[in-house]
Amino acid sequence: MKELVTKMAEALVDSPAEITVHEVQGEQVTVFELRVAPGDLGKIIGKQGRNARSMRTILGAAGMKLNRRFTLEILE
Repeated sequence: MKELVTKMAEALVDSPAEITVHEVQGEQVTVFELRVAPGDLGKIIGKQGRNARSMRTILGAAGMKLNRRFTLEILE
């Protein structure tokens, strides 16, 4: 799942080398903390949050297959 978040982010940003994804495991939920270059933050979020919402939807759908909850946090 970490690779999925990384690949989605790489497709959106100008500098994919600066992408970091940190995975925080919990009992019920796995949180992915995504950090990108400051200039790419707007591209990850998208207009009115559409890109971020889409990434979260894809994670939710993938989590249903694995019987696990995944959330995405976009950090500055």
